Amino acid sequence: MSEGPGKVLSLQELPELRRKTESVSRFLREQIAAHLETLRPLFGPERVFGKYAGGKVDLPGVERTFSELQQSYRNFTHKPYDLPETLDPNWLTLVGNALELHPWEYVYQVQGKPITMSSPVRWVVNYRANYSLTQVKSVLGGKETVRADYLRQFVVNALVLRLVLSRNPGLAQLFQDLRYELKTDNAPDLKGLPVVTITSCLTSFRPADDLIQAATAFSGVPAFIELLDLDAVQTPKDFLKERLEELLK
Repeated sequence: MSEGPGKVLSLQELPELRRKTESVSRFLREQIAAHLETLRPLFGPERVFGKYAGGKVDLPGVERTFSELQQSYRNFTHKPYDLPETLDPNWLTLVGNALELHPWEYVYQVQGKPITMSSPVRWVVNYRANYSLTQVKSVLGGKETVRADYLRQFVVNALVLRLVLSRNPGLAQLFQDLRYELKTDNAPDLKGLPVVTITSCLTSFRPADDLIQAATAFSGVPAFIELLDLDAVQTPKDFLKERLEELLK
Protein backbone atom coordinates (compact mmCIF):
# COMPACT_ATOMS: atom_id res chain seq x y z
CA MET A 1 0.00 0.00 0.00
CA SER A 2 1.52 3.26 -1.12
CA GLU A 3 1.66 6.18 1.27
CA GLY A 4 3.69 8.39 -1.05
CA PRO A 5 2.52 11.06 -3.51
CA GLY A 6 -0.50 10.03 -5.56
CA LYS A 7 0.12 8.67 -9.06
CA VAL A 8 -1.03 10.69 -12.03
CA LEU A 9 -4.37 9.33 -13.21
CA SER A 10 -7.21 10.97 -15.10
CA LEU A 11 -10.84 10.88 -14.04
CA GLN A 12 -11.65 9.07 -17.29
CA GLU A 13 -9.23 6.26 -16.42
CA LEU A 14 -10.66 5.80 -12.94
CA PRO A 15 -13.77 3.63 -13.65
CA GLU A 16 -11.86 0.90 -15.50
CA LEU A 17 -9.02 0.77 -12.97
CA ARG A 18 -11.55 0.70 -10.13
CA ARG A 19 -13.36 -2.21 -11.83
CA LYS A 20 -10.11 -4.16 -12.11
CA THR A 21 -9.18 -3.28 -8.54
CA GLU A 22 -12.48 -4.51 -7.15
CA SER A 23 -12.32 -7.70 -9.20
CA VAL A 24 -8.82 -8.62 -7.98
CA SER A 25 -9.60 -7.54 -4.42
CA ARG A 26 -12.68 -9.78 -4.35
CA PHE A 27 -10.59 -12.71 -5.60
CA LEU A 28 -7.91 -12.13 -2.96
CA ARG A 29 -10.46 -11.84 -0.17
CA GLU A 30 -12.19 -15.07 -1.19
CA GLN A 31 -8.84 -16.86 -1.40
CA ILE A 32 -7.78 -15.66 2.05
CA ALA A 33 -11.14 -16.63 3.54
CA ALA A 34 -10.78 -20.13 2.06
CA HIS A 35 -7.25 -20.48 3.47
CA LEU A 36 -8.40 -19.33 6.92
CA GLU A 37 -11.27 -21.80 6.89
CA THR A 38 -8.95 -24.67 5.93
CA LEU A 39 -6.53 -23.72 8.69
CA ARG A 40 -9.20 -22.93 11.27
CA PRO A 41 -8.13 -25.73 13.69
CA LEU A 42 -4.62 -24.23 13.84
CA PHE A 43 -6.04 -20.91 15.00
CA GLY A 44 -8.06 -22.49 17.80
CA PRO A 45 -7.35 -20.61 21.08
CA GLU A 46 -7.36 -23.89 22.99
CA ARG A 47 -4.04 -24.72 21.27
CA VAL A 48 -2.48 -21.92 23.32
CA PHE A 49 -4.78 -21.47 26.33
CA GLY A 50 -5.73 -25.10 26.94
CA LYS A 51 -8.64 -25.53 29.36
CA TYR A 52 -9.01 -21.76 29.72
CA ALA A 53 -10.41 -21.75 26.18
CA GLY A 54 -12.42 -24.96 26.49
CA GLY A 55 -9.61 -27.37 25.63
CA LYS A 56 -9.52 -30.86 27.09
CA VAL A 57 -5.92 -30.88 28.30
CA ASP A 58 -3.56 -28.58 30.16
CA LEU A 59 -0.66 -27.25 28.14
CA PRO A 60 2.88 -26.34 29.23
CA GLY A 61 3.22 -22.63 29.83
CA VAL A 62 -0.51 -21.97 29.73
CA GLU A 63 -0.47 -20.01 33.00
CA ARG A 64 2.25 -17.73 31.65
CA THR A 65 0.26 -17.20 28.45
CA PHE A 66 -2.90 -16.38 30.39
CA SER A 67 -0.92 -13.98 32.58
CA GLU A 68 0.35 -12.24 29.45
CA LEU A 69 -3.22 -11.92 28.21
CA GLN A 70 -4.28 -10.41 31.53
CA GLN A 71 -1.45 -7.89 31.31
CA SER A 72 -2.46 -6.84 27.79
CA TYR A 73 -6.12 -6.65 28.79
CA ARG A 74 -5.41 -4.13 31.59
CA ASN A 75 -4.58 -1.50 28.96
CA PHE A 76 -8.26 -1.44 27.99
CA THR A 77 -9.87 -1.05 31.41
CA HIS A 78 -9.82 2.73 31.09
CA LYS A 79 -11.15 5.19 28.51
CA PRO A 80 -12.05 4.98 25.73
CA TYR A 81 -12.69 1.23 26.21
CA ASP A 82 -13.65 1.17 29.91
CA LEU A 83 -13.73 -2.63 30.09
CA PRO A 84 -14.26 -4.42 33.43
CA GLU A 85 -11.21 -4.31 35.69
CA THR A 86 -10.77 -8.09 35.83
CA LEU A 87 -10.44 -10.46 32.90
CA ASP A 88 -12.93 -13.29 33.39
CA PRO A 89 -11.42 -16.61 32.18
CA ASN A 90 -14.89 -17.63 30.96
CA TRP A 91 -14.62 -15.01 28.21
CA LEU A 92 -12.01 -17.19 26.52
CA THR A 93 -14.59 -19.91 25.98
CA LEU A 94 -16.63 -17.38 23.95
CA VAL A 95 -13.82 -16.76 21.46
CA GLY A 96 -14.41 -19.79 19.26
CA ASN A 97 -12.22 -20.47 16.23
CA ALA A 98 -14.24 -18.92 13.38
CA LEU A 99 -12.26 -16.12 11.74
CA GLU A 100 -13.58 -13.18 9.76
CA LEU A 101 -12.05 -10.44 7.61
CA HIS A 102 -12.60 -6.71 8.02
CA PRO A 103 -11.50 -4.00 5.57
CA TRP A 104 -8.29 -2.15 6.44
CA GLU A 105 -9.32 1.51 6.55
CA TYR A 106 -7.74 4.80 7.53
CA VAL A 107 -8.72 8.47 7.37
CA TYR A 108 -6.97 10.71 4.87
CA GLN A 109 -7.42 14.47 4.69
CA VAL A 110 -8.17 15.96 1.25
CA GLN A 111 -8.45 19.74 1.25
CA GLY A 112 -9.29 19.61 4.95
CA LYS A 113 -12.03 17.03 4.43
CA PRO A 114 -11.66 13.57 6.03
CA ILE A 115 -11.93 10.73 3.51
CA THR A 116 -12.18 7.11 4.62
CA MET A 117 -9.65 5.20 2.55
CA SER A 118 -9.69 1.43 2.28
CA SER A 119 -7.13 -1.00 0.93
CA PRO A 120 -8.00 -3.59 -1.74
CA VAL A 121 -5.07 -5.80 -0.73
CA ARG A 122 -5.09 -5.72 3.07
CA TRP A 123 -7.56 -6.87 5.74
CA VAL A 124 -7.87 -7.16 9.51
CA VAL A 125 -8.39 -10.71 10.81
CA ASN A 126 -10.22 -11.43 14.05
CA TYR A 127 -12.32 -14.14 15.61
CA ARG A 128 -16.00 -13.68 14.80
CA ALA A 129 -17.77 -11.30 17.18
CA ASN A 130 -21.04 -9.41 17.48
CA TYR A 131 -19.25 -6.14 16.71
CA SER A 132 -17.59 -5.51 13.36
CA LEU A 133 -14.39 -3.49 13.15
CA THR A 134 -16.36 -0.55 11.75
CA GLN A 135 -18.75 -0.64 14.70
CA VAL A 136 -15.86 -0.68 17.17
CA LYS A 137 -14.39 2.40 15.51
CA SER A 138 -17.79 4.12 15.65
CA VAL A 139 -18.11 3.34 19.36
CA LEU A 140 -14.61 4.62 20.10
CA GLY A 141 -15.34 7.75 18.11
CA GLY A 142 -18.54 8.39 20.07
CA LYS A 143 -20.70 7.86 16.98
CA GLU A 144 -22.53 4.78 18.28
CA THR A 145 -23.92 3.72 21.65
CA VAL A 146 -21.65 1.12 23.18
CA ARG A 147 -22.70 -2.46 23.89
CA ALA A 148 -20.17 -3.21 26.63
CA ASP A 149 -20.24 -7.00 26.23
CA TYR A 150 -19.81 -6.75 22.45
CA LEU A 151 -16.88 -4.35 22.75
CA ARG A 152 -15.27 -6.45 25.46
CA GLN A 153 -15.43 -9.63 23.39
CA PHE A 154 -14.01 -7.94 20.31
CA VAL A 155 -11.03 -6.77 22.37
CA VAL A 156 -10.54 -10.17 24.04
CA ASN A 157 -10.75 -11.89 20.65
CA ALA A 158 -8.12 -9.55 19.17
CA LEU A 159 -5.75 -10.05 22.11
CA VAL A 160 -6.18 -13.82 22.00
CA LEU A 161 -5.51 -13.98 18.26
CA ARG A 162 -2.33 -11.93 18.68
CA LEU A 163 -1.06 -14.43 21.27
CA VAL A 164 -2.08 -17.43 19.15
CA LEU A 165 -0.10 -15.99 16.25
CA SER A 166 2.95 -15.19 18.40
CA ARG A 167 2.96 -18.72 19.85
CA ASN A 168 2.64 -20.29 16.38
CA PRO A 169 5.12 -18.48 14.09
CA GLY A 170 4.70 -21.24 11.55
CA LEU A 171 1.32 -19.74 10.63
CA ALA A 172 2.91 -16.49 9.48
CA GLN A 173 5.51 -18.45 7.52
CA LEU A 174 2.82 -20.56 5.89
CA PHE A 175 0.93 -17.49 4.71
CA GLN A 176 4.16 -15.93 3.46
CA ASP A 177 4.68 -19.02 1.33
CA LEU A 178 1.20 -18.34 -0.06
CA ARG A 179 2.30 -14.75 -0.87
CA TYR A 180 0.53 -13.09 2.04
CA GLU A 181 1.95 -11.31 5.07
CA LEU A 182 0.25 -12.19 8.36
CA LYS A 183 1.31 -10.00 11.27
CA THR A 184 0.20 -7.94 14.27
CA ASP A 185 -0.29 -4.26 13.56
CA ASN A 186 -1.75 -1.11 15.09
CA ALA A 187 -4.42 1.16 13.65
CA PRO A 188 -4.50 4.73 15.05
CA ASP A 189 -8.29 4.82 15.31
CA LEU A 190 -8.33 1.68 17.51
CA LYS A 191 -6.65 3.56 20.37
CA GLY A 192 -3.86 1.07 21.04
CA LEU A 193 -5.67 -2.20 20.33
CA PRO A 194 -3.32 -4.50 18.37
CA VAL A 195 -4.95 -6.34 15.48
CA VAL A 196 -3.78 -9.07 13.14
CA THR A 197 -3.60 -8.04 9.50
CA ILE A 198 -3.13 -10.02 6.31
CA THR A 199 -1.70 -8.33 3.23
CA SER A 200 -1.28 -9.57 -0.32
CA CYS A 201 2.07 -9.39 -2.14
CA LEU A 202 0.25 -7.11 -4.61
CA THR A 203 0.32 -3.39 -3.95
CA SER A 204 -2.14 -0.54 -4.23
CA PHE A 205 -1.74 3.22 -4.38
CA ARG A 206 -3.60 6.35 -3.44
CA PRO A 207 -4.08 8.63 -6.48
CA ALA A 208 -3.62 12.38 -6.46
CA ASP A 209 -5.78 14.39 -4.06
CA ASP A 210 -7.62 16.25 -6.83
CA LEU A 211 -8.82 12.95 -8.31
CA ILE A 212 -9.99 11.68 -4.89
CA GLN A 213 -11.76 14.98 -4.32
CA ALA A 214 -13.50 14.85 -7.71
CA ALA A 215 -14.55 11.21 -7.30
CA THR A 216 -15.96 11.66 -3.79
CA ALA A 217 -17.74 14.87 -4.79
CA PHE A 218 -19.37 12.99 -7.67
CA SER A 219 -20.43 10.02 -5.52
CA GLY A 220 -21.41 12.13 -2.51
CA VAL A 221 -19.75 9.58 -0.22
CA PRO A 222 -16.55 10.57 1.67
CA ALA A 223 -14.89 7.22 1.02
CA PHE A 224 -12.40 5.96 -1.53
CA ILE A 225 -10.70 2.63 -2.21
CA GLU A 226 -7.02 2.62 -3.10
CA LEU A 227 -6.29 1.47 -6.65
CA LEU A 228 -4.42 -1.63 -7.70
CA ASP A 229 -0.89 -1.21 -9.02
CA LEU A 230 -1.21 -3.06 -12.34
CA ASP A 231 2.57 -3.33 -12.70
CA ALA A 232 2.65 -5.35 -9.48
CA VAL A 233 0.02 -7.70 -10.91
CA GLN A 234 2.31 -8.45 -13.85
CA THR A 235 5.26 -9.23 -11.58
CA PRO A 236 3.94 -10.30 -8.16
CA LYS A 237 6.44 -10.58 -5.35
CA ASP A 238 7.63 -14.15 -4.94
CA PHE A 239 9.15 -14.84 -1.50
CA LEU A 240 10.36 -18.30 -2.52
CA LYS A 241 12.10 -16.97 -5.61
CA GLU A 242 13.75 -14.20 -3.58
CA ARG A 243 14.98 -16.67 -0.99
CA LEU A 244 16.37 -19.03 -3.63
CA GLU A 245 18.16 -16.14 -5.33
CA GLU A 246 19.75 -15.22 -1.99
CA LEU A 247 20.95 -18.78 -1.48
CA LEU A 248 22.47 -18.91 -4.95
CA LYS A 249 24.48 -15.72 -4.62
